[in-house]
Amino acid sequence: MKASSRPLPDWLKWVMRVLGILMVAASMAFFLPATVNGIRGIWMIKRGDLKSQTLSAATLKAIYPMLAANLIWQVGLLGVGVWLLWRSSKKPVALPEGDPSQAVAAAPTPVITSKPPKRTAIKRWHACNVLHVGPATCQLWQFDNHFALGREQSSPRGDPLPGHLVKKAWRSLWQPKLNIAWLPPENVFLRVVHLPQSSFAETLSMVELQLEKLSPIPVAQVVWSVQALPGSPDHLQTLIVVVAERKAVEEFLGQLESQAYLADRLELNALDQLLATPIQEDGAWIYPGGWGGQDAALVAWWYGGELQNLHFITLSTEDRAASLKEELAQMTWAGELEGWLTATPKWHLVADETTARTWETPLREGLGDPLVVTAPLNSVALAALTARRAAQAEPQANLLPGEFATRYRQQFVDQLWLRGLGAIGAVYAVGISIYFAALSFQLYRVNRVESEVKGLSQTYTNAIQLKARYQVLQDRQDLKFAALDCWKIAAELLPETTTLDGFNLVEGRKLALNGTAPVGEVSAVLDFVKGMRKAPATGQPGQPMFDQTKSEQFNSHPNPGGATMSWNFVLELKRGEVR
Repeated sequence: MKASSRPLPDWLKWVMRVLGILMVAASMAFFLPATVNGIRGIWMIKRGDLKSQTLSAATLKAIYPMLAANLIWQVGLLGVGVWLLWRSSKKPVALPEGDPSQAVAAAPTPVITSKPPKRTAIKRWHACNVLHVGPATCQLWQFDNHFALGREQSSPRGDPLPGHLVKKAWRSLWQPKLNIAWLPPENVFLRVVHLPQSSFAETLSMVELQLEKLSPIPVAQVVWSVQALPGSPDHLQTLIVVVAERKAVEEFLGQLESQAYLADRLELNALDQLLATPIQEDGAWIYPGGWGGQDAALVAWWYGGELQNLHFITLSTEDRAASLKEELAQMTWAGELEGWLTATPKWHLVADETTARTWETPLREGLGDPLVVTAPLNSVALAALTARRAAQAEPQANLLPGEFATRYRQQFVDQLWLRGLGAIGAVYAVGISIYFAALSFQLYRVNRVESEVKGLSQTYTNAIQLKARYQVLQDRQDLKFAALDCWKIAAELLPETTTLDGFNLVEGRKLALNGTAPVGEVSAVLDFVKGMRKAPATGQPGQPMFDQTKSEQFNSHPNPGGATMSWNFVLELKRGEVR
């Protein structure tokens, strides 16, 4: 059973949990109360109930933009925090108990049909690094997506390589980078096999069936890969099987890791030199150097337009010519027995000037045949060929052990997670800084408005007091003239036989009159009351002085003795309260 998701390392889970808890706590403890208070203030503004609040509606409205930003931060922090907690607590589906090999063995065997499986899509690379670890220095070449040399870097062996050239970051997701390392050839073995034309997956299966016969080391202790050669006739394909000791490969990868170089592929530069050599006739091509020293060489036998075999030869310390003659003679006899060596071989030496001086003389003496010397490719051209071949190769054709590839991929994912969390933290810190800066600015505006309000409150109070004093004086002035007007009207309309005993202006709007009159002069008094009610206002023609709808009824009663009577009535001024 396959896990549903890739498990996260424990340290990353704890980091995600701590960040998730902090984000959720910040959202609940800081942003939630501010959001609630802001919404409550808006609701009170809409309702118009601000009597119990010290801040005015204008002051609350100044905080509206902050409320929107606060809501965005609260929802964002809460969502990211919950997702981090959920992701850190998610567990992959467990494998079934028992031996993993039994689970693999229990899987159904794939059925090979006549139709070959679909070829795996080749990934396009944006940049490709090729690293050669020498005895004293490390040479690094970087090629672009057209396999043109972009940069070349040389550094002492053991020193970390430039991080901007070899390390992968977020950009590698859309601009993939391929790191290649040349595997030292001391512990590498090459074999040539001819197999029927088939898909790459079926070819790997066929090679794996013959691996025990091809490998000089137990299969459990090796890593291997294949390289197909073009131009094989008769529906056959020629393959070079590369076998390397696992222990040596792991030690080499550990050395690369100490230099901060995580390789995606391990390649053999001798393959590119072998493939780049032009073959125009049958014969043997000798490639000295690079195989454990200058005294070792690789011999490639080409017959019938195909690579037939690969052998290693070495220079002895005593009679070099005789030892070379004996080794090459044994290879020739073996080729004749196998049936592919059908003619006397033509000898070719592919070496630079320094190496050729070491090998040319013993070869000519030992073989006794003509020897053609050819210059090899330089390191840059060889690295470019390696980059092109590795970028176009199948992912399975790789000497890098699978567990190392998985670990490197997990480290890359963990690094992206860590950098992503760091970026989120930085954005969060910047956002909080901006939020507090905006909050400080708005609080400064609020404080300034409140200071202005406090400064104007005293002036407002003084203005209210002055208005009240003015109103009192104005009312006094109006009442004084109103009393005079009322007195004038009463004096003009009062009958001669009637006596006015009381004249009072009550509450500034009611005129109370009382007096005495002979009993027989009741009609005259009633005419006086009617005249008073209909009396026009002084200086306002057509406007009555008194309000007839609010005046009180006329009252009268006889006095003791029966000769006179007392009367009284109240009139209300039409003008009302003076404001």
